[in-house]
This record gives sequence, C-alpha cells and structure tokens, in this order.
Amino acid sequence: MSEHSHEGSEGHIQRTLKTRHLSMIALGGTIGTGLFIASGSAISTAGPGGALAAYAIMGIMVYFLMTSLGEMATYIPVSGSFATYSTKFVDPALGFAMGWNYWFNWAITIPVDVTTAGLVFQYWLPHFPSWLFSTFVLLAIFLINYLSVRSYGETEYWLSLIKVVTVIIFLVVGVCIIFGIMGGQGPVGLKNFHYKDAPFVHGWSGILSVFLVAGFSFQGTELIGITAGEAATPEKSVSKAIHSTFWRILLFYIFAIFVIACILPYTNKNLLNSDVQNITMSPFTIVFKRAGMAAAASVMNAVILTAVISAANSGLYASTRMLFSQAREGYAWKIFGYVNKRGIPIYALLGTMVVSCLAYLTQFIGPEAYNYLIGASGLCGFIAWLGIAVSHLRFRRAFIAQGHQISELKYHATLFPFGPIFALILCVVVMCGQNIDAFIKMDWSNIAITYMAVPLFLILFIYYKVRYKTHLIPLKDVDLSRSNNSESFVPESEKETE
Repeated sequence: MSEHSHEGSEGHIQRTLKTRHLSMIALGGTIGTGLFIASGSAISTAGPGGALAAYAIMGIMVYFLMTSLGEMATYIPVSGSFATYSTKFVDPALGFAMGWNYWFNWAITIPVDVTTAGLVFQYWLPHFPSWLFSTFVLLAIFLINYLSVRSYGETEYWLSLIKVVTVIIFLVVGVCIIFGIMGGQGPVGLKNFHYKDAPFVHGWSGILSVFLVAGFSFQGTELIGITAGEAATPEKSVSKAIHSTFWRILLFYIFAIFVIACILPYTNKNLLNSDVQNITMSPFTIVFKRAGMAAAASVMNAVILTAVISAANSGLYASTRMLFSQAREGYAWKIFGYVNKRGIPIYALLGTMVVSCLAYLTQFIGPEAYNYLIGASGLCGFIAWLGIAVSHLRFRRAFIAQGHQISELKYHATLFPFGPIFALILCVVVMCGQNIDAFIKMDWSNIAITYMAVPLFLILFIYYKVRYKTHLIPLKDVDLSRSNNSESFVPESEKETE
C-alpha cells in the first residue's frame, strides 16, 4: 500500500524536536518504576551478580537494537518508524501487524500508568479518591500532546531531568555509604557480593527470570525511532541520542544495581517489594534513609510520580504517531492521517485517547477485565523489538543488493549483522521464558494472560496476508527511496541546531 498524499490535510508534521529533547525522551523512557522499584526484586531473585549480568546483557541487546533503528531512522526519518520499515523492507502484512500491535500496546499502557499515578498520589493524601487524580493526569497529558510537539518534547525533557538528577544523587550517596563516609556504619565494601549464595543465586534460571524484568525496564528506548520524524536534524540528533543514551542507561542501571547490591544483602525481604504504593520499601528510599535523609520516602514518591506521568505522556505521543503512520500507509482510516496547522495528528490523538479512556474504565467494571488488558499488552514491546531486528537485516541486504555502498549511510549500526541476530535470538528466548511455571502447572488462564499479545499479533498478520495476498518483498524490489517520506514533512528550520 503506498503512502497517501496530503489531499485535504491542513498542516504538516513539524520537525521541532532538538537533540536534547531526543536524548532525554529515549533516556527518560527507560528510567521509571523498573529502576526505582523492580531493581530490588531482581537482586533478590538472581543475587547481585545475576542481576548485574542480566541487566548488562539486556542493555547490550537494547543498544544493538537502537543502532539498528538508528541506521534506518537517519536514512529514512518517518513518524511511526519501525512499522513503516517493516512495510517497506519486509512485508506489508508485517508492517500492518507491527503498527497496530505497537499502537495497542501504548493505548493500553496509558491507563495503567495514570492509574498508578493515582495510587502513588495517595501517599500524601490517603483519603483522596485515586481515580480523581488519575483523571486529572489523563487530561493533562492530553493537553500537552494537543498543544504542539514542542510542548511534548519540553515536558518530557524536564520530567526526565528530574529522574536523571535523582539517580545521580542516589549514586553519589550510595558510593559515600559504601566507603563509610555516610550512613554511620563504617565502610560496607563488597561483603554482600559473597554473602551466603551470592553473587549468583538460582544460577541460570535466576538470570533468565531477571531478563524479563530488565526487558520491561528498557522498553521505551525505541521511542527514539518514532521521534526521528519530528527531529529538527535527524541525521545528527538520532545518532547522538542513541550513543549518549546507551552509555547513560548502562551507567544508571548497572551502577545503581551495583550500589543497591553492595548496601543491601539479596536476602533483605524489602527487596521483594514491587508495589508502588509501598514507597518506603523502594531500594532507593532505604538507601537514602540509611544516609540520614528524613524526607527520603516523600522525595522518592514524588520522583516515581514524575516517572509514571512521563511514561503516560510518552505513551500518548508514541501511540498517536503510530496511528497517524498507519493511516498514511493506508492501514487505518484516512482521517487519522490528518494533521492540523500546529503539526498535530489531531484525529489520531483523539482516537487513541478514546481507546485509552475505555481501557481505563474497565477497572471500574471488574479487575479481571483490566488484568487481561495489562496482560494483552505485556509482550507487545518485545514483538516490536523483533520487528526492528528483522527490518534492519532486510534493509541492509536490500541496500547492498540494489548496488548501494555502506559508506552512503550517514550512521552505521554497530557490529552488523551480529547486532540484529543477537537481538532476535534474545527476544525469542525472553518471550518463550515469560511464564515457564504456568506451562509446568498447565495453568491455562495464566498462560492466556501472559502470551495473549502473540496470538493477537499473528491474527493481524495472517488477516492482512490472506486478504491482500502479500508476500516477502524481493530484495531488488525493496523501496529504498527517501522522497516519498521526506515530502510528508516540512522542517521548521533545516539549519536548526541545539
């Protein structure tokens, strides 16, 4: 299906996101409850060494995926990128399924995040109805995304900055406790790394189960590809954002887990807590309190509140751009491809908002329906990563097959083809290992909730393939032209820099 022209559309997607916005969007997308709360359960499950190994391997895989996405996004920067790449480089049926899968994932995740925000807010006002604050957050993120792409970028920049500063302060405080400068208990050193069964608890099975936690923690990094279509200077911004983000993510996650593991033994029962409502048990809070910071719990609660609002804000942006892209590819109603004079795909935004609100309301009908929705979106992120890896392998092969030189690419993915192949294998391993216990116990309802995203994706893929009789595009016929994408966008200023 070819991209639609702009008959009847009033405006254009605007390239107003700067390098600093892109870097913070990618970075902020990964620093959230996964780091602030779930990192503790990772240490408790696999021990300090196992948790570090799992996060390091997953971090390296995500880096390869981001460089794959970066190579394609700097060559063809489009809004809703990787679904478009699946269409152009692999099979239109894959692009159709990828786009709807990713849109559905975020549209369902937005209500989960705003509900969490309401629960977190109750820390200060326990008798205040959480749904009231959740509804306020939902309206606020709608307004931010409705105003302009610049307002989204700017909001995300400052929300992410709060999280980044918190992690840096935590690392400094943690190092001071380890060396006995703070905490009043003398140097801690590395004694918890060889306490009882540490550093590797439960061996390989422990590491595999932490892979799942790490995978969910890193989801959101692919936002960099979606924002490429609205970056002022994609060739410069995307590559810069990818490199800086990788090192920061690795530094923040690996160093933070190392600090927690040094200070708290893996047997500490508080580490098992994964409930945002119990902020006093967050490993970050415990470490801050040990350093003598009385308001630690209140401060961390505020940071976690910014993290979930940031996640919901990014979710609404990502799903809106994906629905817009689906409409432009001819996979959704044409009206969703309309852009207003401020550069906002307004009907795609409203359509996404309606679905998110309906999903949000299911929790009032019954928790079972809501849990199924959360389960249904569970593996969607991994499916998107698989799509990125497959698209990149095909892009490179088609690029060479059509007589191009690698030197023509402004950005080169690291260690090709090892990167996408490694990511492909690891994603499959993680997806298969999601809920092994449920298979052992033959718990079918649990299996259904865990793996629901897979049959939904396959139904979309098979439906399109059968209906339109699509096939794998031969390498010589892969569309590598950039013109039909670039005309969709009007740069605010080609020379706009940081």
